[in-house]
Amino acid sequence: MRRWIRWSAYTAATVLTLALAAAAAITIASQHLLARKYPVRPERLVRAPAPAVADAPRQARLLGCLSCHGDGLRGNRMFDEAGLGFIVAPNLPRLIRKRSDQQIAAAIRQGVGPDGRPLLVMPSALFSRLTDAQVSALIAWMRGLPAGGAPNLQRRLSLLGRITVLNGDMPRQPELLPLYRERMPPDLSPEHAPGHYIAATVCAECHGPDLSGGDRPHADFNSSWINPTPPAPDLAIAAAYDLAAFTRLMRTGVAPGERRLGMMSEVARDDLRLLTDAEIDALHRYLQARAAPRADP
Repeated sequence: MRRWIRWSAYTAATVLTLALAAAAAITIASQHLLARKYPVRPERLVRAPAPAVADAPRQARLLGCLSCHGDGLRGNRMFDEAGLGFIVAPNLPRLIRKRSDQQIAAAIRQGVGPDGRPLLVMPSALFSRLTDAQVSALIAWMRGLPAGGAPNLQRRLSLLGRITVLNGDMPRQPELLPLYRERMPPDLSPEHAPGHYIAATVCAECHGPDLSGGDRPHADFNSSWINPTPPAPDLAIAAAYDLAAFTRLMRTGVAPGERRLGMMSEVARDDLRLLTDAEIDALHRYLQARAAPRADP
């Protein structure tokens, strides 16, 4: 009996030691990935014209900045899942006072912090497509926001959260930049340039880098067992909408047949409703042209 108890104790001690060693290995390996430093390229910034700065709040809403960072960009605990940890979208009016324009632009378009470490949830790979003028206007607008709200918190990941890092379910933004460069939506003609730009910088957040649908590659905890949301469709589906139906969808989130389309309806009601009539028309014409059969070159 005593021998059985002794061997049981040895077995339990061995299992505990192995579990602790595995947890330590996971923590060290994930921290290595999170602490990796990436080269930061100089950003080309321009003097933003006053009309562009005045339009920046609308652009920030269309790009989803307020959806993540909250009203006034004062920060938001955007992911807080029991057993995984939490990720905080920082209070930007506070943060921007500690950063140069170059550092802010690098965070927006390269997905790196001032020390070269990678950002996680910030969709910088998508925002790498923003023009110099638009980034400059956003920075100028943010610098004018009042610095209130709570201080910034650091992200906190549990062991399971760190496993998602190692598994690739929490992508590091600098490593997604090549994907978004290679899989641009087709540039059809100068006539469709305005719609192409909106599709590439707004629609691609959910519908994929080239609008072909699927899971969002830049999303936080982008795993079906953690974040089980249906994949977005290929935007060739836009060919089924005339301009009136497409406009209604953008404004209200309601599709023909009075259908609600899950996340699409939410995004339309919160953000896409701010598209102008001209922008909706340009986007619709581009998506219609993209969906049309094209002769092989």
